[in-house]
Amino acid sequence: MKRPLSARPAASLTLLPAALILLPQAALAHPGHGAATGAEAGFLHPLLGADHVLAMVAVGLLASLRGGRALWALPLSFLALMSAGAGLGTAGIALPHVEIGIALSIVVFGLAAIVGLRAPVALLAALVGVFAVFHGYAHGAEMPETAPGLSFGLGFLAATALLHAAGIGLGVAASRIGATRAAPALGAGLAAAGLALLALPA
Repeated sequence: MKRPLSARPAASLTLLPAALILLPQAALAHPGHGAATGAEAGFLHPLLGADHVLAMVAVGLLASLRGGRALWALPLSFLALMSAGAGLGTAGIALPHVEIGIALSIVVFGLAAIVGLRAPVALLAALVGVFAVFHGYAHGAEMPETAPGLSFGLGFLAATALLHAAGIGLGVAASRIGATRAAPALGAGLAAAGLALLALPA
């Protein structure tokens, strides 16, 4: 028996996060970008890592699904705490289990979308902020030695904001095809992608 046409777009959304995991594993570890320096290298750093892309889009998606103050509070919390994490990375301060924290962020954000988390905005902002530290640490620790710290940081902040905006747009599109189906489908895809990253060998 064929599924109704209205159910197919929501179901297909589950495959979007999973598709990124099919990228070469090299895309998950990005120590440098060739001749790119400064702001260019910083901008490329999140975009060339499927793990960062998924998590940052997920933050925008959660902000869109929650609505109201969450539309600016969640992205701003992520950007602020990611900057703090980058400072730890550039300073060489040890932060354990960074890659696990990054992959786990995708799982948690996906589960939040599945259950339709209606927690207070402050709690959601704190949640995304905690995981943002791991993402920022990876950016700071992997900054090319020749890249000016300020321009590199502005670059990855700009890319992150762009990915948050994409997630908000995805949430808006999901609501138009039926949020009750689309949000859990997207969340399931994100959680599955995060679990796949956790299963990858270090």
